[in-house]
Amino acid sequence: MTIPARLVPLLEQYDFAVERLVTRMGGPLSNSGDGSPVAVTEMTDAEYLWEPVAGCWSVRRRTDGPGERAVKLLGDGEWGRDASPESPYPPPFTTIGWRLSHLVETLVLRADHTSGTHTVMRPEFLSTGSAREAILSLQSGAAAWRHSLVTADDAALDTVGYSTYPYGSDAEDTFLDIVWWMNQEVLHHGAEIALLRDLYRDTPA
Repeated sequence: MTIPARLVPLLEQYDFAVERLVTRMGGPLSNSGDGSPVAVTEMTDAEYLWEPVAGCWSVRRRTDGPGERAVKLLGDGEWGRDASPESPYPPPFTTIGWRLSHLVETLVLRADHTSGTHTVMRPEFLSTGSAREAILSLQSGAAAWRHSLVTADDAALDTVGYSTYPYGSDAEDTFLDIVWWMNQEVLHHGAEIALLRDLYRDTPA
């Protein structure tokens, strides 16, 4: 299938952002931004769950219950992500684990509601307490969303509600708008995660 011309630069941006985020967490080398490789150590579980300030939201074992100002743990399985029906103000600081869980969930569910079964919902999503498993989940979710992109034709890009993802503005926006939004999700959460890695590295034990 031919990729619509106006989707090509967005797809290239997405691919670059995903690759850079994955390698920035898993190493052994990552793109410095100018094309030159830099050495990267693989993220540990301790770093993935690091709470640099009091009152962080994170992913937690369900048996431990939600964190401060959270009222529930989203998803299914042993681990869940801190959440509240209405986000508190000021917003809680979130760990790498929280940000990665949120990003992967969005990729997986939007992919399903675009080119999958249109049935997967938040209560079914599985978070993890393992950094390595989270990186693998990111790769899998990113690949699923990429499949949704490359199977969309030019008419689909202009279709409002092409994605039936129920937790966003998909019912009011064209698919091209959703593609743009997902790119910025990867870019801005990727930047946040990279900064937290730098802070963790340079914070005294």
